[in-house]
Amino acid sequence: MVTLTIENYVKTIYQICLDCDGRPAATGHLAAALSVSPGTVTSMLKTLDDSGLAEYRPYEGVRLTASGETLALRVLRRHRLIELFLVQTLGLSWDEVHDEAENMEHAISDFLVDRVDQFLGFPSSDPHGDPIPRADGTVDSVTRQSLVQWQVGQPFQLVRVLDQSPAFLRYLSDSGLQLGATGELASTCPEANVLTVVVGGGETTLSCDAASKLLVADVPPAEPGQLASAE
Repeated sequence: MVTLTIENYVKTIYQICLDCDGRPAATGHLAAALSVSPGTVTSMLKTLDDSGLAEYRPYEGVRLTASGETLALRVLRRHRLIELFLVQTLGLSWDEVHDEAENMEHAISDFLVDRVDQFLGFPSSDPHGDPIPRADGTVDSVTRQSLVQWQVGQPFQLVRVLDQSPAFLRYLSDSGLQLGATGELASTCPEANVLTVVVGGGETTLSCDAASKLLVADVPPAEPGQLASAE
């Protein structure tokens, strides 16, 4: 029987392995992410291994099996669609939806999730830019650059935020760095570990650590109608 705890574990293992380029998720990393003791993690990883959802090797880490990854993507699909639904229909801000989605993702059925997906127009990403897995278990894999890797003087569009803590998201909003915002990398100062961006006519200074959590892309070309209106 799949429990709330199992769903949280497979989702977290999936995300950690993805961030580590497919390497096994370490016990300590999981313990920190889930706010539990390493001993608790080890016990659960043995359970996941026995159930066929993961492959656990002591001192090496854990990877999901095909069935474990399928379950993880189902949970992520629920979570990200719920976040988007809360933003678009109830008007919650992007810094308010994560904890609500964490509570709701284990209670909503796949049938209702599919209806929410249809209602929202089959969106490809959530309010933070994370890709939303499809009903068939596939998910887009798009390579993006972090802002810290961007070229000075090159315009960018913010397309994904990796640090989704409420305080960080509120700071970004106050700085004009909402999802979809466009700007330009004005300067970098490696000695001070900071960079400066121009967004909406104002300058914002970010630490390189914060900038590494912001994924950006080239600014898309304007639609013909937008060019006409601008003229």
